[in-house]
Amino acid sequence: MEITLNKPLDMHLHLRDNEMLKTVAPLSAKTFSSAIIMPNLVPPVTTIEDVISYKERIIEACGDESFDPLMTLFFKDDYSYDFLNSAKEHIFAIKLYPAGITTNSEGGVSTIDSETLKKTLEAMSELGIPLCVHGESDGFVMDREKEFVPIYEELATKFPNLKIIMEHITTKDSVEALERHSNLYATITLHHLLITLDDVAGGMLHPHLFCKPIAKRPEDRAALLKVALDAHPKVMFGSDSAPHPKHAKESCGCAAGVFTAPIALQVLVELFEKHDKLENLQKFISDNAQKIYNFKPCEKVVTLEKKSFIVPTSYNDVIPMYAGKEISWSIKSIS
Repeated sequence: MEITLNKPLDMHLHLRDNEMLKTVAPLSAKTFSSAIIMPNLVPPVTTIEDVISYKERIIEACGDESFDPLMTLFFKDDYSYDFLNSAKEHIFAIKLYPAGITTNSEGGVSTIDSETLKKTLEAMSELGIPLCVHGESDGFVMDREKEFVPIYEELATKFPNLKIIMEHITTKDSVEALERHSNLYATITLHHLLITLDDVAGGMLHPHLFCKPIAKRPEDRAALLKVALDAHPKVMFGSDSAPHPKHAKESCGCAAGVFTAPIALQVLVELFEKHDKLENLQKFISDNAQKIYNFKPCEKVVTLEKKSFIVPTSYNDVIPMYAGKEISWSIKSIS
């Protein structure tokens, strides 16, 4: 049994920098046509020069792979129209982080409301630059995304021409918000389609499944599965694959992030097959994103076959999800 996927897209990807970039970038570039690259480096990507330089480093790290990194700026509430107009040709979107809410987000926005963010969001609306948001409050960890939904709705209402992407959604509340605003969209990760908080901390702590936003309840996972498996036109795949070295994960103060890049396509096929929804995977993995962002990615065709594959235990000291375990699908060819 085989399945062919055209122009697979990862609409939310962390590649880091330096040696980590060299390790992980080729793994995504091998199987994905394009990916939206997160800007939360240290220091964050906030200038045009930063964007151009980081893209050059990514392309170099990818070697001969055919891969188009879609670059982003780290959101600041004082970006001017003139600056964003100059940056537009170099960026695909702008990513907003609440200050301190996740990895390398200390320089994020402290106050998130339509008035505080007005200058930048008005310019983005006029220029047609999408806004990607890590949507969590600083409340109780299980309620943070739910508490952020009213902020999404305020921004969607006050800036109706602004395309807003709710990144890596994890709750049924976020799924329901999609239906209330025409300019709200969402990315969904592989790991949030598979796990709940019980998998992370229900028994012995599993540090390689710890991420932000944290995995939620079974009913939340069910809501995510429903829209993903049905390839709801407002959702798309974004891995949020977030590599950390083993010592940063298996330690006190465990770093947040699940590394799924090398197995994302294989496990998505496995998941969609399990639910008898393989006919919808092409939309979830590529077609929806092309329509939402109105772009055409570079050509890439990935053929997968139903053949068992043992996931490597590590990639240069980065531990992937399902490390050492057998999955039922493999990459057969890429053209």
